Amino acid sequence: MRTTLLIATLLAAAGAAQAGPDESLGKAGCVACHSQDKKMVGPAFKEIAAKYRGQSGAAAQLADKVRKGGKGVWGPIPMPPSGPDKISDADLKAALEWVLAL
Repeated sequence: MRTTLLIATLLAAAGAAQAGPDESLGKAGCVACHSQDKKMVGPAFKEIAAKYRGQSGAAAQLADKVRKGGKGVWGPIPMPPSGPDKISDADLKAALEWVLAL
């Protein structure tokens, strides 16, 4: 019984630690301004994917924009920077791969 409970607890913790890319974007606060398919304050993730589709280095370029923030690319409202305290490098990489695949 104890072993089963321990295994279930470890599996639940591992699942929680491996949030999906869309969950990481939510936890980082990205979805306050972006959605998957509708423009909000910022562009939809699908718009971002379309703009950067086929460009080499797109993921690295977008990661830099996320980390530093930006303005003027999609309109007058600036995007605030999102440091590793909001989204880890690994989660950011996975999230950007997900966005670019839309």
